[in-house]
Amino acid sequence: MEYLNKLQWRYATKRFDKSRKLNSTQVDNLLQAANLAPTSYGLQPFAIAMVTDDKVKEKLSPAAFNQPQVTEASHLFIFSARTDLTDRDVEQYIERIANTRGIPKESLADFDQTMKGTIKNLQPEQRFQWAARQAYISLGMLLSAAALQDIDACPMEGFNNDQFDEILGLKEKGFSTLAMVAAGYRSAKDEYQHYKKVRKSLDEFVINY
Repeated sequence: MEYLNKLQWRYATKRFDKSRKLNSTQVDNLLQAANLAPTSYGLQPFAIAMVTDDKVKEKLSPAAFNQPQVTEASHLFIFSARTDLTDRDVEQYIERIANTRGIPKESLADFDQTMKGTIKNLQPEQRFQWAARQAYISLGMLLSAAALQDIDACPMEGFNNDQFDEILGLKEKGFSTLAMVAAGYRSAKDEYQHYKKVRKSLDEFVINY
């Protein structure tokens, strides 16, 4: 299966070729894949901050402990979750459904109330964690889409989230960072590309009933 071959090919790239950049079609494909990820109710309580500006990357670098991927990668895709979902988030989604499918908002009243009820039953931190888990599904979709296009990528959590939020102005937008994906093309100097992938056997990985 070609998909599995691509996943076998990919690895968490540590060093990127700074001279090589992703083109607009590749980037659009990555973003579309992330946007098509399944989420609870389809609500999408998260966002992606895309960074290509070298000056912004330089500002982010110290907050990521100067890991080379941050400044060498073509693109940074920074996933952030809503800090506190509200009724307004649901109402905007209901409007989006009505407009996309050409149906009256009134026909979605029960769905509207179900979502609002779910959110109200969660404490703010629970809402954030709920949103975060959904964001990670989207991150996985982006990684898979990168592999299918022979784009190298590295998922990363090793950074100061608060500093990233401040540099990118995410708090004001109602989001807080979770993780990022550095994407581009591997450097010939990255020794990790030559290592064999180490995973559990399926007998260890799968619990059968």
